[in-house]
Amino acid sequence: MENLDMRKKMVIMLAVMSAMFFSSINITIIGTSLPKIVAAIGGMEYFNWAFTIFMLTSSITASLVGKLSDIYGRKIFLLAGICIFMIGSLLCGFSGTIGQLIMFRGIQGFGGGMIMSSAFTTMGDLFAPRERARWQGVMAGMLGVSSLFGPTLGGYVVDRMDWSWVFWMFLPIGAVAFFMIFKLYPQVKRKPKEKIDYLGAFVLSIAILSILLGFSWAGTEYSWISVEIIGLFFVSFVSLSLLIVIEKRAESPVIPLYLFKHRVVTISCMVLLLFGMGLFGLIMYIPFYVQGVLGKSATTSGIMEMIMTVSMVLCSAAAGQYITRTGRYKALALVGFSLMTLGLFMISQLASDTELSLLTYSLIVCGIGIGFTMPVFTLTVQNAVEHKDLGVATACVQMFRQMGGTIGVSVMGFILTSRMAEKLSPPLISPMEENPLEVELNPQHLMNAEAMEDIKSQLSPEMLTSFEQFISLSRDALDYALTEVFLFATIVVALAFLATTFLKELPLRTSNEEQQSAAVGNEQSL
Repeated sequence: MENLDMRKKMVIMLAVMSAMFFSSINITIIGTSLPKIVAAIGGMEYFNWAFTIFMLTSSITASLVGKLSDIYGRKIFLLAGICIFMIGSLLCGFSGTIGQLIMFRGIQGFGGGMIMSSAFTTMGDLFAPRERARWQGVMAGMLGVSSLFGPTLGGYVVDRMDWSWVFWMFLPIGAVAFFMIFKLYPQVKRKPKEKIDYLGAFVLSIAILSILLGFSWAGTEYSWISVEIIGLFFVSFVSLSLLIVIEKRAESPVIPLYLFKHRVVTISCMVLLLFGMGLFGLIMYIPFYVQGVLGKSATTSGIMEMIMTVSMVLCSAAAGQYITRTGRYKALALVGFSLMTLGLFMISQLASDTELSLLTYSLIVCGIGIGFTMPVFTLTVQNAVEHKDLGVATACVQMFRQMGGTIGVSVMGFILTSRMAEKLSPPLISPMEENPLEVELNPQHLMNAEAMEDIKSQLSPEMLTSFEQFISLSRDALDYALTEVFLFATIVVALAFLATTFLKELPLRTSNEEQQSAAVGNEQSL
């Protein structure tokens, strides 16, 4: 596919990016709309499963499709992914209960995993690593755009239309992407038949499922030292150990272990695990500071994250152009992690009376750092492996980044709740009840500025003074906890910087036909 006419390559990339946008916008748009959806269909106690099930099914699918696409080609999985995602989206709009919504979101996840895994691998089929960097920046920027407009658009739709249109409004984009890929994507020659590693695929699925569920539930559904969480981590350990034994003996392993003998692959996956922890933690907990500590509205919180996303998108595109022009990427990643570490540290030092402008500067620094690193590490892995392993190597990249995000958000959530408990011990007493109630150690009660104003307007002057003191102490406790949350994120990203210093900067290939055996042979096993 590398030898296709450039015009045809660009049209194929447009189709692939349309499919990615269709998938990613459907992921981000649900964030602000889900509360109203749940209010309409009920099931608030299962609220989080609408997110969790998508993460589980998409992660498992992406990890398995990587190897299968190396055997059967990317086209069939792109088309199947779009179809499955469209069916899931259509059914989500018809959900009458929370159980149905969760089930149909799971179907969406299967399709989304196929799309994401195959899309990034397709870029590797079309372009040599040197030229690929430019497109890595563009695709990272496009994902940023979807995260930029998705939440705002979701809120707009549910405020003015039936909530079902959150899932239906982008179906035409999926249909167009399917038609373009079906017509324009060349049918590649199938490789000699390989025996599919069904046992390895099953054990890998169990390992991913238990790890992600363990970190998703720890500190929220169950205690970190509960039987359920320890049991899930034990299952994941046993599954990973069994997977290593199976993959060593498999004729065509779903996760070839020889990939991790290559130092570039191992270090890149380690960096992406740490990067995912810092990135997803930043995105998740900035709203807690803006709304919970500063007392600003959700709109203001969205604007803050929008500023960071714009700087990330611009710098990601610029980084891709720089790598294509110079062939250098390690220094760019080191600068990016340095800036991201600095930005996170600046955020960790902000207080409850900080000017919003200081947060803005900090987020811009973080956005620039994220943008510089975004195009690098998928590229390093794809450049280091032979083309026959492109799909499975790309799937590993996505798996480690996703796992990092899940682990990071979970650990930071534990830090948040435990530090708030420490600061609010003994618990504050709410002045609002005739029979005072202890405040729950949950920062969500500070997140709704409009509701706070409504409450204030109904209180007597005597009660208003007590209530404002109560809220001030609660905000201080949240600020205290978030300081440690962002310090943890700072340390994690600093470790990613340190790991990157050990990355060997291999020359970017100018053709996919170049053999990698010599490069692989020269690398030392870890």
